[in-house]
Amino acid sequence: MEKSKLAAPSSVPRHVAIIMDGNNRWAKKRLLPGVAGHKAGVDAVRAVIEVCAESGVEVLTLFAFSSENWQRPAEEVGALMELFFSALRREARRLNENNISLRIIGDRSRFHPELQAAMREAEALTAGSNRFILQIAANYGGQWDIAQAAQRLAREVQAGHLRPDDITPGLLQTCLATGDLPLPDLCIRTGGEHRISNFLLWQLAYAELYFSDLYWPDFKHEAMRKALADFASRQRRFGKTSEQVEAGARA
Repeated sequence: MEKSKLAAPSSVPRHVAIIMDGNNRWAKKRLLPGVAGHKAGVDAVRAVIEVCAESGVEVLTLFAFSSENWQRPAEEVGALMELFFSALRREARRLNENNISLRIIGDRSRFHPELQAAMREAEALTAGSNRFILQIAANYGGQWDIAQAAQRLAREVQAGHLRPDDITPGLLQTCLATGDLPLPDLCIRTGGEHRISNFLLWQLAYAELYFSDLYWPDFKHEAMRKALADFASRQRRFGKTSEQVEAGARA
């Protein structure tokens, strides 16, 4: 893995979430079919994983396919599914060799059974890895995530195991797809767009947002280092004043 100069460990986010945007525009600019951009984006995924794993980031969540992406042309969706399937089969062993655990979040019911099986196999293969967690959001939407958490809690109330008054923000958070992981500290979006597009809506409440004009296939090692350096330069207040944060840091 490529060596890098990184911020002090205390300034490194525990959890980084990325909206990988701009694959189609990258391909269009080069007069290539859209799927070529998605294939080129795989190299950016590898680069970002390398920098995050070396830096001490504990969790990296990548927004690979949203619940709204099914509305794209059928040919593109089909090509994406083929790419996802082949990448799972090809990359799972490499992740395991680098002690990286793979998790996939989202509603899997709409995927072909063969792809669902490949997801389970990749997760099982890397389940013993503990250096770093790579989390792929596929057929995922933040609204879906909150709704499924609410449904889980409603079933508990219906069964008599829970009272409505017992439901707190903390309890609902544990029922989200990411409920056992630290909340994202940093959310990156590439491609020049400035929105979060139904990604981790609950979880990003206090995340630092970082927007890059680079299309995803061009977001490699140096771009990721720049994002981490920007994060390290920020003061996270969580509703407090700067003076309170600074006093707490000195205590």
